[in-house]
Amino acid sequence: MKQASLLAMAFAIGLGAVTALSAQESSQVRQFNTVKQKLAAGERVVGGTVSTADPEIYCSMANAGFDFTWIEMQHSALSYSDVARMIWACRGASAIPFIRVPDATEGDIQKATDIGALGIIIPMVDNIEKIRNAVTYAKYPPEGKRSQGGGQYGALWGRGYRGAANDNIMIIAMIESPAGAEIADEIAAVPGVDVVFAASSDLGSFTGLRQGDPGYEALVTNIEDGTLGAGRFLGGPLAWMSTRAGYRFFQGPGTTSLIRSGARSALQAANPCRDLPAGVAPIEGEEPCEEAPQRH
Repeated sequence: MKQASLLAMAFAIGLGAVTALSAQESSQVRQFNTVKQKLAAGERVVGGTVSTADPEIYCSMANAGFDFTWIEMQHSALSYSDVARMIWACRGASAIPFIRVPDATEGDIQKATDIGALGIIIPMVDNIEKIRNAVTYAKYPPEGKRSQGGGQYGALWGRGYRGAANDNIMIIAMIESPAGAEIADEIAAVPGVDVVFAASSDLGSFTGLRQGDPGYEALVTNIEDGTLGAGRFLGGPLAWMSTRAGYRFFQGPGTTSLIRSGARSALQAANPCRDLPAGVAPIEGEEPCEEAPQRH
């Protein structure tokens, strides 16, 4: 009888330990958005911009060393079918797919998340309702009202996606106008916003001001102060990485720019004198370039 009681007690203790371990495991949400992980670890992240539907070009960008791909749907003719094929063709790439949607509509955000995007970039945020709705459309209940339907997200990110999606999908609010800059602190304070992005070119387009102008810099400062004050991450163009403090999330160059610069680099490496006049050395101390022979 005593032995049976001891066995029952041991079983109960073991069962309790297993239950506690299971509860602990279930409370640990799986993280598969490496951009979010890097930002949390204090790192800076850069995305390569893609606006062409060619899967090979997309895969080249996704495997080039960028932290994420900035898939440009606001200023391109890309369709969601195009982007779904691109992401699927390069599943497993190191760069996480982020999509700048055409607008913050429920349909746009639903499609972007269903095809596997883990970052939703919202353009032209100049009022609170727009970014608040974007968060709502991107998140499953109870945090939002994203519909649970079909899509390739499960095949891309694995079983348990539904339970982990809200903790992995990032929302980036782009401020492009003075109206948005004025309420940057309120935009950044919306629950679910991860990054506030200062759109440098559009701020100039809306105001007619250039970087360095006091009026322009006042808008940027307002975005910076409002974002950092709310504990969010600051985003901006890659050119600002070395010139402005506090920025952690950057949009890098696009495919066209990289092809052009890559071609120039290859040609320059093959012939350092290619773009130099005769008598000038490519590097000080080397033999000067000779005059190119005339073509007949």
